[in-house]
Amino acid sequence: MLRAMDAAVAGLRAHQNKLDVIGNNIANVNTFGYKSQNYTFKDTMYQTQSASTEGKPGEVGGMNPSQFGYGSLMGSIATDFTSSTPSYVGGFNAAINGSGFFVTSAGNMGAIDYEDPANPVGVAEVMKREAGFTYTRVGQFTVDANGFVVDATGRFVYGFRPDGNVLEPTSYGMGDGSVAGTQLRPLKAPTTFDPTGDPPEATWDWEAGEDYQVEQLKSVEIGTDGIVKGVIDKANEDTGSVKSYYVILGKVAIANFQNQEGLTKAGNNTFTAQLGDNTGTMAVTCPGEGATPTLMAGYLEASNVDLAKEFSDMIQAERGFQANTKMVTVSDEILQELVNMKR
Repeated sequence: MLRAMDAAVAGLRAHQNKLDVIGNNIANVNTFGYKSQNYTFKDTMYQTQSASTEGKPGEVGGMNPSQFGYGSLMGSIATDFTSSTPSYVGGFNAAINGSGFFVTSAGNMGAIDYEDPANPVGVAEVMKREAGFTYTRVGQFTVDANGFVVDATGRFVYGFRPDGNVLEPTSYGMGDGSVAGTQLRPLKAPTTFDPTGDPPEATWDWEAGEDYQVEQLKSVEIGTDGIVKGVIDKANEDTGSVKSYYVILGKVAIANFQNQEGLTKAGNNTFTAQLGDNTGTMAVTCPGEGATPTLMAGYLEASNVDLAKEFSDMIQAERGFQANTKMVTVSDEILQELVNMKR
């Protein structure tokens, strides 16, 4: 078989893969939070006919190597995490005004404790060890029938629950520890809420064997600081009058990775991270704390697909594919001539 045909077949496969990536990008041009992918080529193995030689001064001149190549292969498929234009949709939605991801889980993973929020290595080990966590840029939230804050695909949204006064909390995520921001939990409406306490108190969990109950939320909203508030109506036992209270459900968590390009796409606008991958250390904080960006309440991040670039790349890939098919045709004609020599 001619080397030219082998190289052309390899080129056909490589260009077909590039067209597959471009097609997926164009298909997701209107997908909220979608991050486009860039495909690159690399040359493949070589057959060396003559090696590079130094030569001998005044006796034999040096020679450069002579090599035959065998086409091209996929170099890399890299995800472009450039932020896109936010689109205002209103309601219980939020976009991250910078880098970072909302923390979600397909199942209720319960409370996640880590000792020191200033130690990102410890956070990464804890979060990556839990296989159910996913990360998304799409803050399209709602409250399900059980009072949990979930995203558009029903995944639980994780954050830091308030400590102490649920109407005006001063810290979040302490849990049973003494350091704020060290316990992640799925955000939900409180099981009970007592506005007459000093301070007003709420409970979040229920005892095993009891019927599940949760306070009814009349409405829910999220702020630029990530605080999720819900309106709960409570009747005064003496007067019978009803008063509305803005109860804090918690703050959504924002995860940042040392190398976000190391995340793996998992569909449904989500990414995954596991022990041993190339994401590096991870920090989980609240919006607006330190270098963590704030949120844009009521917005959703649009797709960052650039149609002009995609169509330009598609034309180049198509022409490259056509050129390789022509090389296959020429190689076939040469082989046909060789066969005809016997006649």
